[in-house]
Amino acid sequence: MSAQNPAPTAGVSATVVEIEYVLSRMTYVAGRARQHERLMAAAGLDLDRAAVTVLRNIAASDPVRPGVLAVRLSVEASHVTRQLRQLERIGYVVRVADPDDRRAQLVQLTDAGLAAVERIREASRRGVELALAEWTPDELERFATLFRRLVHDFVAHTETPLDLPARAVPAWRPQPSSGVNTQARRDSSSP
Repeated sequence: MSAQNPAPTAGVSATVVEIEYVLSRMTYVAGRARQHERLMAAAGLDLDRAAVTVLRNIAASDPVRPGVLAVRLSVEASHVTRQLRQLERIGYVVRVADPDDRRAQLVQLTDAGLAAVERIREASRRGVELALAEWTPDELERFATLFRRLVHDFVAHTETPLDLPARAVPAWRPQPSSGVNTQARRDSSSP
């Protein structure tokens, strides 16, 4: 990914342009397959990114219905079902009867699943600690406060429709003959 400065955008402050650019770079770096492989190696685990996301989400709450988990993760229920089957096979989650509705099932972590999540969290924390080793305690505290606020505000506004000008509509259209949109593929390879 190029480290070029972001281009100015009409009607948007330079600070917002810079924040969007930095967030895009951070998302790219954090989401790379190589980064996930490093995390799994540090944690001593062999799980794909989707399984880690499911495990961490279950760990962050009480036992949960698979459908609720799918909604939380904004994915199809079948995706969560596949992940849960994999995690059940390796002994990280179990399904239990919902005490409020015996027909429904909840998913919860096993002791092995909780231990795996703790290993992932510890490896992740070590990585963050290494990346921020040169920061002062005051800088870390200010960053944590502002980052927490950023996440809260992003979550609060995720359902708010964007009011984009007409020019923001993508110029490309899928090609019916090939069924493949090469422009979209090129665009998705570099944020």
